[in-house]
Amino acid sequence: MSNFRPIKRDTDFLLPPSVDEWLPERHLARFVVEVVDELDLSAMGRAYRGSGSGSASASYHPSILLGLLIYGYATKVFSSRAIERATYDSVAFRFIAGNDHPDHDTMATFRRRFLPEIERLFVEVRKLARAMGVLKLGTVALDGTKVHANESRHSALS
Repeated sequence: MSNFRPIKRDTDFLLPPSVDEWLPERHLARFVVEVVDELDLSAMGRAYRGSGSGSASASYHPSILLGLLIYGYATKVFSSRAIERATYDSVAFRFIAGNDHPDHDTMATFRRRFLPEIERLFVEVRKLARAMGVLKLGTVALDGTKVHANESRHSALS
């Protein structure tokens, strides 16, 4: 008899699981979704032509793409390819994307196309986070002093 819990990887669900149930209540991803939903993204929405009518050809809503970027930057995931991978691997990214998976090209195009608006919205998110006590701003200092060394690799060897 084993003292280990049984491993049940093939357990079926009666109903499909909700990503919402897998994410803790006070998670950063929930905060990002709430804040992005409060932002005025109407200018971004008007910039789309609206040519997509079906779910496969329709554009992703700017709130999803912006939310993925904000959460990505907050968790040190910067590249579009890494964000795309995270929508498959991370429950938090899946939650923000609504269990959808925007590809890296879509993320990069969105970032490039709306860079000035994204920068302005990032500032708004930081202000809201600071007002809510979620974010504390401080000073970070890096030392870039260069010291000349007298020893070379060749003189240190016998």
